[in-house]
Amino acid sequence: MPSKTHSDDVTQLFNLLSSISTKSSSADFSAADDQMLRIEAHAPGVFRLRFGTLKHIQPERVTPRAQQYAEMLLARLDAVGELQVIDQDQGWRVEQGDCVVELDKDNFALRVYSGTQLLLQSQSLSSGEQWQFHVQLDPTEGVYGLGETTANLNRRGSVLVSDRPADRVLPLAWSPKGWGLYVNTFERVEHDVAHTDSDHYVLRVQAPILDFFIFVGAPTEILNQYTALTGRAGQPGLWPMGVWLDQAVGQHLTDSHQQVQALKALNVGVDVVNFAAPAVLGFSADRPLFEWDESRIGELRETMTQTEEAQFKLAATLFPGVLTGTAMFDEWEDRGWLLLNDEDGAAHVFSGNPITGSADFGLLDLTHKDAYKLWVERLRQSFDEGLGAVISDSSFVIPDGITARGNECGAMLRTVYPLLVRQALFDAFAGHKTPQEGLIASRDLYPSAHRFAWQLGPDVPNSWEGLSQTLQAALAVGNSGITAQTHQIGSIHHPVDSMTPELFIRWLSMAVFSANFHLQALPGLMPSSFDEKTQELIAHWLRWRYRLVPYVLGIIEESVRCGLPVQRALVLEFPDDPEVNAWPHQYMLGSTLLVAPFVKPGTKTEVYLPKGSDWWDLSTGWRYEGGTRWEIEADLDRLPVFGREGHMLCLGPAALNTSEFNSARLLEEVWMFGMPEHSPAVMRNKIRVMQMQGSSYIKGLEGLKILPSEGLEVKRRGAEVRISRAR
Repeated sequence: MPSKTHSDDVTQLFNLLSSISTKSSSADFSAADDQMLRIEAHAPGVFRLRFGTLKHIQPERVTPRAQQYAEMLLARLDAVGELQVIDQDQGWRVEQGDCVVELDKDNFALRVYSGTQLLLQSQSLSSGEQWQFHVQLDPTEGVYGLGETTANLNRRGSVLVSDRPADRVLPLAWSPKGWGLYVNTFERVEHDVAHTDSDHYVLRVQAPILDFFIFVGAPTEILNQYTALTGRAGQPGLWPMGVWLDQAVGQHLTDSHQQVQALKALNVGVDVVNFAAPAVLGFSADRPLFEWDESRIGELRETMTQTEEAQFKLAATLFPGVLTGTAMFDEWEDRGWLLLNDEDGAAHVFSGNPITGSADFGLLDLTHKDAYKLWVERLRQSFDEGLGAVISDSSFVIPDGITARGNECGAMLRTVYPLLVRQALFDAFAGHKTPQEGLIASRDLYPSAHRFAWQLGPDVPNSWEGLSQTLQAALAVGNSGITAQTHQIGSIHHPVDSMTPELFIRWLSMAVFSANFHLQALPGLMPSSFDEKTQELIAHWLRWRYRLVPYVLGIIEESVRCGLPVQRALVLEFPDDPEVNAWPHQYMLGSTLLVAPFVKPGTKTEVYLPKGSDWWDLSTGWRYEGGTRWEIEADLDRLPVFGREGHMLCLGPAALNTSEFNSARLLEEVWMFGMPEHSPAVMRNKIRVMQMQGSSYIKGLEGLKILPSEGLEVKRRGAEVRISRAR
């Protein structure tokens, strides 16, 4: 830790700064007690600031383990921008294009500008037991990101601790004003967001060095730069985009086969069956091999053949551990392959949970390269045997006093362990393929969780409040850089009596316009539990789901390039329109569709259409001006969804299963919202729009039905389509 002992004295350590060296991409400043500050122009609109001693900022020798952890946090380690340092009477001005950081030399203060606009300022930095960095907030300024919440997306008034599992923290914070902050560490970070002091966002960091990044730009650009810096998700493939069915506890796989066939008769397709707890696959008691629970699945080869014929995949939750009281536990304890207690050096015994069938267990020390390698090999074996997707839920309670091989413990171990689990799963299921398409679903949150495309939503009550909570959770993690979070349509862990047909349909219609969702194989939550009219509505919305698959997967593919989520809070897309703060349940699905789901009973709802665009009602074809409110009436077969002016929506054919998709013809028709100006998000297709002399020329629409907005006409010229004003 820094040597300063009086943490309330904010001026002694980093006052009287002096410039000691400047390079094209960085500048160093000296301070008291051998401390220094290094500022880097890490990328356009991105500054990196590191406070600490030279040995921490620039160690003489970087160990392989330290390099590994650095790469787990940052995908781009080297600064690629250029800066200029200008001396001023009171300090220095560090410029990177229009982005500026100003430092005062006599009384530490930091100010960040975009052009002449002041975005962020701090007049307080202290150290001692921990670093403290204070950011001044405007009275009405919102702070977004910082992980999952089912409440207000604006995190003001919160105190969040990075290694406290219940807080569900992710490290990025941003303001619609145009700044973002990311603390680059696995150690404990406390985010006091205008809770103790209503005018300040205080970062408290327990690490030898204070290492953070400042982003300058619109929120969408902040997410773009943040994910470019820290890593982006890969592709999930086609079949995970279909309907998932979560088993009920105690079900045999033959029960699931019967349910899939029964649902098919109701025009409800299923692409994935997700095994219920306990884990259906795990380590043998006496050999380092995986064993399937054949009492639940039957004979493995026959089961996989039947599942393939039924056209669905299998997903299962696995855990990186071994049960106590087995030969494998004793052997791996002797090898030092399990997480250890500090007191006696023995393997720590974790209490049983639903995944282990309530049996106690030890956790593999995945910081140990041999243990990590073994687990990856066993996971790949299950992939080769036919397991389609693996689910990681490693939110184990790792108390202080537990140590890994590299001396990782406490907050560091609690933060890095779930990342190692998911990385191993990715290496087994996707890392060996080109492209690296693989589905690693998880509820865990940690720095770099956004590198993996499939986040599972929370377990919420079977109520209107539960519908609101799962939606807010998805928008919150989207604000934090997570590409795709799924929804459960109800919960097997809560009473099902409150799941009315109206609630089920409204929940399903929202989830159709999301990354994806899971049906629950429990009476009262299954489509077959409802009356015939409700079943017809369920089939109606699932037809919409499969038609939307090319668009939703196209959004995910775009996220690989820009880091934006599938479901986007309006404040993320429209930060200059303060009115959107009053509409927390509306969201953008990609950049094209605005969705206003029903979160309470009834057929009427009020909708706000943000400024900056005009909007087209998908149901009526009517055009609305932005910045206006409307009362919309929609029966259960409708949902208020609006297309953004200048965009297009590309839809696939009707299907019951992704196996019915024709890879040579993924699209069927195109809906246009005004004159096309933007190339659409489309799965594995390249449709390009060019504007010239008041018309739009589009390539890539061969063979597709085109539905232009009123007042436009379509002319085809070979492979090119011209959209122009009707005469």
